[in-house]
Amino acid sequence: MTVRRPVVFVGPSLADEAVSWLDGELRPPIKDGDVDALLVRDEPPAAIGIIDGAVLHRTSISPKEVVRAIDHGIAVFGSSGVGALRAVECAPYGMIGIGRIYQEYQSGRIDADDEVAVVYDPATHRALSEPLVNMRFAMAAAVSRAVATKQTADRFLEIAKSLYFPQRSVATVLPRLAAEINEAECAALARFLAEDAPNAAREDAIALLDAMTRALSSRGA
Repeated sequence: MTVRRPVVFVGPSLADEAVSWLDGELRPPIKDGDVDALLVRDEPPAAIGIIDGAVLHRTSISPKEVVRAIDHGIAVFGSSGVGALRAVECAPYGMIGIGRIYQEYQSGRIDADDEVAVVYDPATHRALSEPLVNMRFAMAAAVSRAVATKQTADRFLEIAKSLYFPQRSVATVLPRLAAEINEAECAALARFLAEDAPNAAREDAIALLDAMTRALSSRGA
């Protein structure tokens, strides 16, 4: 009997880190048609994880395509990037949303698709920009740890949001912010963002892999 392996679509949220999670197939960031292609395999996957999606000139995976997989009896998990977006839209049909970014969308605290948008190296899938939602969690942590004031954090996010998503990065935002705050606070914030800030997209991606592992183990997949 052929063992049905899970498939996970992942890119900049983990890059090449997702190598030891479970016996599954790692695919590049998802695009339109990728799930349908899995459904016509001789052995469709035991489960599908959607983390990252193709951007700019590629068509994103549609909710209808996700629902078709669920209708085939395949468990579909989503987190971090486009996976979190589709999980909110498809939760009524059985898609499983994982992580803090999913919760932010599900609650309505954020609603813009570009919050999770990033550009990445097509060869390595390493991020070349940073999702705005990651910056939100990082700024909240900076305020809670007294690294930055709430006014500074709010201004950081205003600057980041004003940029087109491929240009969003700490290296782009901080020089603009530096003209508005004192040097010591700017230096402390820069150190925090480089060394200690949470990476919500990465953490949620790992949480999805853990959730899939537990679910498949409980089913004996």
